[in-house]
Amino acid sequence: MSDDTKPPADDPKATAPEAVVGSEDLHATDLDLTEANAAGDTAPVRIGERRGMFGPTRGSDTTGYGGLRTPILFPGASEKPYGSYFDELTTTLEQALGTTGDTAYGSAVERVVVDRGELTLHIRREALPAVARALRDDPALRFEICTGVSGVHFPGEAGRELHAVYHLLSITHNRRLRLEVSAPDDDARIPSVVETWPAADWHERETWDMFGIVFEGHPSLTRILMPDDWPGHPQRKDYPLGGIPVEYKGGTVPPPDERRSYN
Repeated sequence: MSDDTKPPADDPKATAPEAVVGSEDLHATDLDLTEANAAGDTAPVRIGERRGMFGPTRGSDTTGYGGLRTPILFPGASEKPYGSYFDELTTTLEQALGTTGDTAYGSAVERVVVDRGELTLHIRREALPAVARALRDDPALRFEICTGVSGVHFPGEAGRELHAVYHLLSITHNRRLRLEVSAPDDDARIPSVVETWPAADWHERETWDMFGIVFEGHPSLTRILMPDDWPGHPQRKDYPLGGIPVEYKGGTVPPPDERRSYN
């Protein structure tokens, strides 16, 4: 770098370069993402780091790019005007929730993210049932269908390691919306939305099965893909990649009248 292109001495970027995660396991790294700084920060949110060409964190590098470090960035909070129908939607939701109490819009919605033409509302988990009912019942919102519930695991996101993502559809207004709710790894509890959207029943079961998120109030939170006695949750990023003893010797399928009744 020539003298003409060097940053000035008082440039904060020159005196405080971005910290680089060392060789320790990224899962143990505290990225210091809290609800407070995530709510109003429009800067991209760093949730991790990609290593090498293909992003492996364990084993030897075979690509020759082992020293490559690329931050994993998610879009930060958006500011109004959002564009499209997003402004009308959020304003209507704010009116439906009110301005006081624990379920008021300012308390319930931690962050609004508009990215790639899609709207995501990050919801405080305790306020999820109230937000869900408002989105379904308000005539100007009318999100009648929850088309799916997905789980996400970010081991480095301290205090917000597990996320449940709800994909909503309004047939009345031909609109889509995404809700995202986080929970800490040591308290993986999120209220169930089955009472509001019955179709979320099996989606929540699958998310519990794969990620271990406990949906409180679910009518029958049992495994749906793995055997009932399967240890752990296979799609978590701290789940072992191999070496799991599996045997199907002696496996039987009970007759229909003897199988476990879901109801």
